Amino acid sequence: MKVDKRKQQPQYRINEQIRVREVRIVGEDIESVVMPTRQALQLAQEKEVDLVEISPNANPPVCRLIDYSKFLYQQKKKQKEMKAKQVKVEVKEIRFGPQTADADYNFKLKHAQGFLNEGNKVKAYVFFKGRSIVFKEQGEVLLLRFANDLEELAKVELMPTLEGKRMSIILAPKKAGQPKKSQQRRDEEKALEAAKTSETPVDEELADDEAEE
Repeated sequence: MKVDKRKQQPQYRINEQIRVREVRIVGEDIESVVMPTRQALQLAQEKEVDLVEISPNANPPVCRLIDYSKFLYQQKKKQKEMKAKQVKVEVKEIRFGPQTADADYNFKLKHAQGFLNEGNKVKAYVFFKGRSIVFKEQGEVLLLRFANDLEELAKVELMPTLEGKRMSIILAPKKAGQPKKSQQRRDEEKALEAAKTSETPVDEELADDEAEE
């Protein structure tokens, strides 16, 4: 089994791996300064840390004096936080028949609104079974109506397209999905709003009384 040597190479060069003549040292407790690499290594030893090359393409390369294991931990933590902040977009499918009843249509429209509010795309399609393909114009009208009813939440990413026995349309949310609030948080916001609402009439009554006096 061959081992990919590229995976074994460290992401950053440290200490004696840095073979350039001079480097620029930066850090929280040190002013940016250019010095010979040998001197930078001695400084790292005195501080009992590592010399870590963070910008190899700079002229001269930029290094930091830091504990390398701590540095890697911080980098992984940042990557994990950035990944957690990314909104995962899914494509939710909604199926119609060419002659879908209004009740069924409204039910599926409500589901689509929920999907879009969560930041997901919606792929709605009309499936033509057997000879129902003769109603393809009705299917197109239905999908365009669907897009029109959702225009406040979504934009059309792909107009109605017929592929085999399916005619589909793809809708994308106009705004990115937001993480759902917990029930406790929603209850707290409702209570706060109710408190503000109940306080307003009292203030108005006091103002009216003062005006009458």
